[in-house]
Amino acid sequence: MPEALLNGLSPLVFFLLIGMACLTSLLTASLGAGGGIMLLGVLAQVVPPQMIIPLHGVIQLGSNAGRAAMLPRHIDWKLILAFLPGALLGALVGSFVLVALSPPVMYLTIAGFILYLCWGPPLPRLVLGRWGPPLVGTITTFLTLFVGATGPLIGAFLKQMYQDRFRTVATFASLMSLQHICKILVFQQAGFELRPWLPLVAAMIASGAIGSWIGLRLLKRLQDKHFSKIFSWILTLLALRLIWQAIDPYGGS
Repeated sequence: MPEALLNGLSPLVFFLLIGMACLTSLLTASLGAGGGIMLLGVLAQVVPPQMIIPLHGVIQLGSNAGRAAMLPRHIDWKLILAFLPGALLGALVGSFVLVALSPPVMYLTIAGFILYLCWGPPLPRLVLGRWGPPLVGTITTFLTLFVGATGPLIGAFLKQMYQDRFRTVATFASLMSLQHICKILVFQQAGFELRPWLPLVAAMIASGAIGSWIGLRLLKRLQDKHFSKIFSWILTLLALRLIWQAIDPYGGS
């Protein structure tokens, strides 16, 4: 392969990343969450550290936008509009403090929220009401600039709101698309150069679309009650992984 396409990656790693994009999109489409943080972990092993989160954002935008486009009638557009102002605010604040914050503190905080939302008492009406979506939008969009994958936190929030598996997956994909757009704009303004990586990104987005299509076929075979249980345990495993990363940041990445 031409060296210009590889960005210093071996052909094996190049095609492995394309395959992982398909697998992680399949996982998110069929089980509701998990693919984004898995892909983040893979990228952390093979791409330059400063490019991990920007690349992850672009790839995940393509994956989530494609999945949302496959389920347009299941999207909760009212929630999207309520989430948007918070996402913009979180991106704006984050753009002023785009520095290396303490990952262990953020990992533990996110893990704690996920475990509470999955297994704790129901959220107060205030959080699930008018001010909940913009608050979640602000916090998660701010955090995604530093930790990359806040999908499990948004997924845990949606779990408290919906029982229907298709509405959960479609709205999750739409919210994540919106958040990744905000993140990409911040990194673009900060001067991160993504153009050399576009061939890999395009191939991973196309592969992710295939994974989403397969995953949605699997989703149709699940019952809502089974989906809810699987979704909770997937989120819990992701929270435990975040705790492990906080305790052992080198071994857990």
